[in-house]
Amino acid sequence: MEWHPDDHGLQQVLQLLKDSQSPDTIKQKLEQLNQFPDFNNYLIFVLTSLKSEDEPTRSLSGLILKNNVKAHYQNFPCNVADFIKRECLNNIGDPSPLIRATIGILITTIASKGELQTWPELLPQLCNLLNSEDYNTCEGSFGALQKICEDSSELLDSDALNRPLNIMIPKFLQFFKHCSPKIRSHAIACVNQFIIGRAQALMDNIDTFIESLFALAGDEDSEVRKNVCRALVMLLEVRIDRLIPHMHSIIQYMLQRTQDPDENVALEACEFWLTLAEQPICKEALSGHLIQLIPILVNGMKYSEIDIILLKGDVEEDEAVPDSEQDIKPRFHKSRTVTLQHEGAVDEEGEDIDEDEDDDDDTLSDWNLRKCSAAALDVLANVFREELLPHLLPLLKDLLFHPDWVIKESGILVLGAIAEGCMQGMVPYLPELIPHLIQCLCDKKALVRSIACWTLSRYAHWVVSQPPDAHLKPLMKELLKRILDGNKRVQEAACSAFATLEEEACTELVPYLSFILDTLVFAFGKYQHKNLLILYDAIGTLADSVGHHLNQPEYIQKLMPPLIAKWNELRDEDKDLFPLLECLSSVATALQSGFLPYCEPVYQRCVTLVQKTLAQAMMYSQQPDQYEAPDKDFMIVALDLLSGLAEGLGGHVDTLVSRSNIMTLLFQCMQDTMPEVRQSSFALLGDLTKACFPHVKPCIAEFMPILGTNLNPEFISVCNNATWAIGEICMQMGVEMQPYVAMVLNQLVEIINRPNTPKTLLENTGIYV
Repeated sequence: MEWHPDDHGLQQVLQLLKDSQSPDTIKQKLEQLNQFPDFNNYLIFVLTSLKSEDEPTRSLSGLILKNNVKAHYQNFPCNVADFIKRECLNNIGDPSPLIRATIGILITTIASKGELQTWPELLPQLCNLLNSEDYNTCEGSFGALQKICEDSSELLDSDALNRPLNIMIPKFLQFFKHCSPKIRSHAIACVNQFIIGRAQALMDNIDTFIESLFALAGDEDSEVRKNVCRALVMLLEVRIDRLIPHMHSIIQYMLQRTQDPDENVALEACEFWLTLAEQPICKEALSGHLIQLIPILVNGMKYSEIDIILLKGDVEEDEAVPDSEQDIKPRFHKSRTVTLQHEGAVDEEGEDIDEDEDDDDDTLSDWNLRKCSAAALDVLANVFREELLPHLLPLLKDLLFHPDWVIKESGILVLGAIAEGCMQGMVPYLPELIPHLIQCLCDKKALVRSIACWTLSRYAHWVVSQPPDAHLKPLMKELLKRILDGNKRVQEAACSAFATLEEEACTELVPYLSFILDTLVFAFGKYQHKNLLILYDAIGTLADSVGHHLNQPEYIQKLMPPLIAKWNELRDEDKDLFPLLECLSSVATALQSGFLPYCEPVYQRCVTLVQKTLAQAMMYSQQPDQYEAPDKDFMIVALDLLSGLAEGLGGHVDTLVSRSNIMTLLFQCMQDTMPEVRQSSFALLGDLTKACFPHVKPCIAEFMPILGTNLNPEFISVCNNATWAIGEICMQMGVEMQPYVAMVLNQLVEIINRPNTPKTLLENTGIYV
């Protein structure tokens, strides 16, 4: 029997939609109305049939229905689900683009609830509707198909659905020639979903696809051009063999499109150079085109007017403006990995980590043409090295001394982008360029000062290799002034650049420590929330770089009071503890016995953080519906700071350990499901073994089997730290180690004989086998 709405019911639903401006009332009302089995029928009726209502109200009805489908679809009575599905397909050609799009979203949401298998008529019917004479029906069906292709690309290429792509892909390709740009654009976007996954149906039609793309190269519609560029970029990754014969024309096309008046098209095209740079054929394919490409990329590196507005480029002093919380990116703690000299962090492949490679303007975290052009120039500099410079140097001369600050700023960015790849070729010019960049640190435009900080940090290695009076001293002096700049963005760039300089200069900074600490401590009183977190980083890096030279009463007196004041201010559940704990970990390791007056409260709090996190994890595992999962980063950072204390204080940590239950907690942490927790536990175990072995010795029988099971090179950093801890225990135990050898020896030998084992792990293993 056909469903019809009841007038009273319909009025209630319409009232709900009108009230939706006040979210509190709508939530309660929704819960009430959801009790009625046919409430969702009313929602679909308003969306598809109640043409007397305005479009925003109808669309809102569809979006509420979509949320209901997401949350409760499995509880919909069959007749309600069938009615909704039927109404969607019957009205996919609604005259309103907003309503068509809403129906498309609804169809996709139903499909993603596992309904593609149980709604067998959906795909055939949508494909069939593409042939409709009515434009709205064709466009609405394509819109829905595009969303399904985006959400369910793998399923569409599977046996579960009997591989509908075999019919869909050839069908989509026919519409590349459609007279409507919107339809052409939908067709390419649908096929594009299947390139990266190398769907068989697309691979079977690959030549037709590429020919059809070429035919659309000159399309007037910017959305079509954008999708053509996106397709070519993905094909470069997965089917470069098919593009190579046409590479010259494709490059010529992409050179044009990278200058497209529509920035979205230019951005898609610019991705092509980034992707090409990763291909072995890059050098050969691009050599003849550099003369055209380099000026285009350099031109793309200028701030657009919209960038400058978004970055408040005309605001010079904003240090007193509090940060908004959404400006502050979540921070993730990098667990401690032990190397023989305890050098600090290496990543999973055993490579050194360089955190902020190219984040020159990180607050505009949206990927844009400027960032993409800079990244492309950076990777191409690494491919072509010095061969890039003849095309660049003449341009740079004009840019770096240009009276327009926007152009000058882009020149400084260019100089930073090529630093890594073209370093050898740049060396003869650096004695003149570095003083010019140091001068740019005083520019009246904040955006010029901040980019100068970043670019100088890219040349820090060279600066440090020269006599200190030549460049290091003037650079350090100006960077420290910029750390106290009136502009928050400049403060941030200067702090990050200074951290890079610290890593490069290490003990070269010792003569200037007093001056450096005065500046960093002054910044504590000046910085807003976001930059405070970066300041911790700069202080931690300073401690890592100068080590025990920091252990002087006058330095400790400057540095510790503001750090401890922050430490006392923060609650146990405040994520700002992460960077502060990381910073204190480096400071404790550097200060050694100088940290003694501060160690007790710091130690106790770390133990409490570990204990709290373990307790919450236990409650969550027993009653997941009542308790939240803990953020284990609190525990990881606390374990790492305890490691720093053990390493810095050595034997002085003995009394702290004896008065706490850390060995019991460590036993639990070593068995945690999260690899990073285990990684930090083993680092702490090794440090405690070195610092106060009598407390570790009674636990050896329990600890060794756990260490043995973690000698799994699949988790390189965990395995590395477990190996290191075993080695430290061996040294202390001597012949008493005999009973435990069998637990670990086979795994250690296997690691040594395994191909591609990272160097640090081999060193740690080789010493003990």
